[in-house]
Amino acid sequence: MSKYMIIDGIRVEFDKEKNILELVRKAGIDLPTFCYYSELSIYGACRMCMVEDMKGNIIASCSEPPRDKMEIKTNTSKLHQHRKMIIRLLLASHDRDCTVCQKNAKCRLQELALRFGLTDVEFPGTKRNDKVYEIDDSCHAVIRNQNKCILCGDCVRMCSEVQNVGAIDFAHRGSNMVVSPAFGKKLIDTNCVNCGQCAAVCPTGAITIKSNTKELWKAIYNPNKKVVAQIAPAVRVALGEEFGLAPGTDSIGKIFAAMRRLGFDEVYDTSVGADLTVMEETKEFLKKVSSGDTEYPLFTSCCPAWVKYCETKHPELMKYVSSCKSPMSMFGAVLKKFNKEKLEEEREVVSVAVMPCTAKKMEAAREEFDHAGIKDVDIVITTQELAKMIKEIGIVFDEVDAESADMPFALYSGAGVIFGVTGGVTEAVMRRVYEENTHGILRDIEYTGVRGMKGVKEFSVPFGEGELRIAVVSGLANAEALIQKIKNKEEHFDFVEVMACPGGCVAGAGQPEATRVAKENRAGGLYRSDKASQIKRSQDNPVVEHLYDDILKNREKELLHVHYHH
Repeated sequence: MSKYMIIDGIRVEFDKEKNILELVRKAGIDLPTFCYYSELSIYGACRMCMVEDMKGNIIASCSEPPRDKMEIKTNTSKLHQHRKMIIRLLLASHDRDCTVCQKNAKCRLQELALRFGLTDVEFPGTKRNDKVYEIDDSCHAVIRNQNKCILCGDCVRMCSEVQNVGAIDFAHRGSNMVVSPAFGKKLIDTNCVNCGQCAAVCPTGAITIKSNTKELWKAIYNPNKKVVAQIAPAVRVALGEEFGLAPGTDSIGKIFAAMRRLGFDEVYDTSVGADLTVMEETKEFLKKVSSGDTEYPLFTSCCPAWVKYCETKHPELMKYVSSCKSPMSMFGAVLKKFNKEKLEEEREVVSVAVMPCTAKKMEAAREEFDHAGIKDVDIVITTQELAKMIKEIGIVFDEVDAESADMPFALYSGAGVIFGVTGGVTEAVMRRVYEENTHGILRDIEYTGVRGMKGVKEFSVPFGEGELRIAVVSGLANAEALIQKIKNKEEHFDFVEVMACPGGCVAGAGQPEATRVAKENRAGGLYRSDKASQIKRSQDNPVVEHLYDDILKNREKELLHVHYHH
């Protein structure tokens, strides 16, 4: 006999649901929350999810496990007034400049205030301590505005539990409590890796993505500047969500067209840069394997948040991190060199990257990617920032006819496209490794365990007379656990792919907010694009071959590799 609960008079069976809240939602009831994320630990701070049992007791449904034959109500007069009072109190202590807030129309507090019909502030002038907190915009990726914080703790748990960084935490007590870096430091002075996942889970405007659209508009409107842009693979399957398209819909053709209407002079796909990364990283990997250096694996270097984490937490491992630049920086360097030498462009070339990732803003600003005052990438905007620009100009995105990328970099492989999902870099590299070292490709590479949204994937593939041990991790806490296993000799790997954002770039903090299912659909969209691509392997891309014979000849180290200054 299956177990069940009675929820608002409805029988709801349960099996693996870990709390009553999950069961309530399974019953089709949208119980409001501020502090609950299934990927994070239970905090139970907001008390919005309270339910009432048959004795009149109210309990937090997020922290209470379901019990067989238990009967509860989610909608009573007591609960209704309880939730409205919480929202009233939050509004009273909140900075209410909603019209100019980056979270306007996407703010959870605003959404629930409207849902419960609260059109005025019942307790005016009770802003916490009547204190105005200084806005912290020191970080490259995010802006912290403590005046809008509701102390839900989502950012704290994300930074600590999922990313193992702990750059922010609760400070002080009672009415003086705030979320802050230790000793009131600026974020730039902490070990923050700029992943932006704190902003992704923040329900209000307390932590938002730093926008670079103002300087981009300035460049676009300057006739003396040539603005060229590259679009990361993960953007193509997420941008459409801002315009009503289903998650996973490949809208790269519409993106190219919309960006030309915005005023970009040339638009390309970062997948070309990913193809270059595959070529260089494979070369580096095979050299390491043949050298017999097997104590530590080769770690990928595409994710700047991971690189920063490794620099901060494990500087001794930096020599095992690939020297390859990320696809963004590789392609940015190529575009700058191409315009200067091949086109003899007299105008200043402004290199723009549209990324799903906020840490790319930090990467572009690093001194290692600035050569005599010439940056590989000048401006980085996120998927959400591009969507806002398109809306600002009034482009009806779903009515735009698809266009292609500009020549001469219009061709890219499916291997480059799947870089946007966890495991994609590894799969792309393996397609190259097996072409080089066996008679034909390992046709079943996608079935080895490399695909899927799991935080840790470990598998082996045959290589020569032995095998290669490979790990794919997303989420820096998962990376830390894997590193400890390697250091303790509990595991051995030859190649490890690390992405800071759980699920890879499709789940980057610069993407539209999404459920786990939506992120999985985005990943599926990239794999469908790969399947439909005529070029499956990076080494088969004629653009790559031409680049090595031309601009990159004897310049691979200069343009495609980096040495980090610790």
